[in-house]
Amino acid sequence: MKKTIISLAIITLILACKTETKDDIEVIEQPIETIKKSTKELKEELTAKGFELFDYVDEKTQDTVIMQKYFIAFLKKGPNRSQPEEEANKLQAAHMAHLGKMYELGYADISGPFEDDSDISGITIYNVPTLQMADSLANADPMVKAGRLVIEMHPWWAAKGFSLR
Repeated sequence: MKKTIISLAIITLILACKTETKDDIEVIEQPIETIKKSTKELKEELTAKGFELFDYVDEKTQDTVIMQKYFIAFLKKGPNRSQPEEEANKLQAAHMAHLGKMYELGYADISGPFEDDSDISGITIYNVPTLQMADSLANADPMVKAGRLVIEMHPWWAAKGFSLR
């Protein structure tokens, strides 16, 4: 159990620290000031992909802030937690691989376990346009398929591009 918690903490730290994805990097030969997309361009791109958005003007900075709907999957303890230790360890490895793949594909922005002993084991924040897509990706997790975890999904709004502090 201790190894699992340490492994989850390390993966979470790695995923939380990564701030760019392959879609964020464009190699173009233009002055640096023209590389950043305008608010209008970003809104058009996200809307075309099916994301729900709204925006507001920050009174202090006068910047337009785009709010995007994300989906938070609460990973809760499931009904089938009686697997032998070897099988549980294999499921944990497959679970971590699944979360890593979700991050690499740009479907999940952050994942991590909770430290307390509650029924909620952890969360994953999905960066996809629909609840159905988030639910499908979360339920494809080997730990969920095996019944060790169950998913409770909630829509969540956050400012696009803001980082953790």
